[in-house]
Amino acid sequence: MRIIGLVLRQLRYTNRAFWRNPAAAFFTIAFPLMFLVIFTTLFGRGRLDINGNLVSPATFYVPAIAVFSAISACYSNVAMSLIVARERGVLKRIKATPLPGGAYLASRILHAVLIALVLVAICAIFGALFYDAALPVRSLPAFIVTLSVGSACFCALGTAVTTIVPNADAAPAIVNATFLPLLFVSDIFIPLQDPAPWVAFIGDVFPFKHFSTAMQHAFFPADGSLGFTPTSLAVMGAWGLGGLLVAVRRFTWEPKR
Repeated sequence: MRIIGLVLRQLRYTNRAFWRNPAAAFFTIAFPLMFLVIFTTLFGRGRLDINGNLVSPATFYVPAIAVFSAISACYSNVAMSLIVARERGVLKRIKATPLPGGAYLASRILHAVLIALVLVAICAIFGALFYDAALPVRSLPAFIVTLSVGSACFCALGTAVTTIVPNADAAPAIVNATFLPLLFVSDIFIPLQDPAPWVAFIGDVFPFKHFSTAMQHAFFPADGSLGFTPTSLAVMGAWGLGGLLVAVRRFTWEPKR
């Protein structure tokens, strides 16, 4: 019980620090909505077949940008914040305090998941209000499971990627390079109805497309389906477990410079 109390206290502090930086908080929330508006404006014509449901591209982009929001919060933000804290010596000083290191990391990850939930909710509500997008009411359990597994997966990968970043200056380039290009071939930024074989292969290997596929199924379940996608959930779980193992073995609290 004591460790849970420490995690919740640190979570409260992390959350307070986040919202006391209004510029960062505003752009964290506004960035996904900006992408949603841009992509629906550029690719908002025609119809797309999603699990037997004919939907507009605007409707497709609601769960797609929700996935992007979750990845940004759980992968990019976790990785960047931990790298900056490590290189500034913050993690080293925290390690020397009575606060267990695991409690600190757990609070950072929980905060990232909470921000992801807020961003996904905002995207869904924005899409329902302005693009007449359907909310996953009937398939709500699948939506919750998909978001939970995806968030856990990318939090683990975000923590793992800190082990290959040598310093804070290299962090933006390495972190962005490891996920932004994959968003274009993973049915997130561009709806891929009939991709080239090599594009489909890359998408199938990495967890980004599987997160998008699972979320699309949760938003637009096929007839008689509850919206669950066991294969995509299993792939994300495997990647998350791999990221966790790397993080446990190689994560460092000391600056690398």
